[in-house]
Amino acid sequence: MRKSIFARWRASFFTGLAVALPALLTLAVVKWLFGTISSFTDTLLFFLPHVLDPKAVYENGQTGAMFWHWSLLALMLAVILISTVGVLARYYIGKRLIEWLDVGMMNVPIMNKFYGAIKQVNEAFSGNKNSFKTVVLVEFPREGMYSVGFLTSEQHAEVQQKTKEQVVAVFIPTTPNPTSGFLVLVPEGKVTKLDMSVADGIKYIVSLGSISPEHLPVAEKRG
Repeated sequence: MRKSIFARWRASFFTGLAVALPALLTLAVVKWLFGTISSFTDTLLFFLPHVLDPKAVYENGQTGAMFWHWSLLALMLAVILISTVGVLARYYIGKRLIEWLDVGMMNVPIMNKFYGAIKQVNEAFSGNKNSFKTVVLVEFPREGMYSVGFLTSEQHAEVQQKTKEQVVAVFIPTTPNPTSGFLVLVPEGKVTKLDMSVADGIKYIVSLGSISPEHLPVAEKRG
């Protein structure tokens, strides 16, 4: 009788865990993202402690983390500022301001190295319409084993000259965290392009392969 009760409780527990776990993990990720982003955006409200009592601003009453409603306000303010920059960037005045900012940042020692590198990477992905928009399959980490990756570039003159092969750059993300990974240069003939979208590819990687996009088989031609 006890085994029966325990078995039913265990079955109910694991069923409830399977139902609740996705929601709990989602909330945990949202909380982590909010905390990480707010650590930067909270600086937009630097004037609050001079206007209000610090006890009404900070959780410990002095310095450090702000109350969640102030952090939320700072995040909304950051979204508005970024949107404003995007609007200004479309007009002459905004473009001139961005040029002045670039010149100023590039003239700051040490900082110009990081700023220049980040700007080049950003321009590479935003300027090339084919960057990170094709899901491919390559043999990695060894022959006979396949990994899902993203085609990032097809122009590598020096590599192609020295290897005597037409190679392409493929980013292979790690799972379940796709923000890190490996950059591999693969002969174009050994790259298999997939029909799935980038969103489906990321979903496939994050889910450890458990969520596979629907694929309709191509009908064979009849003679």
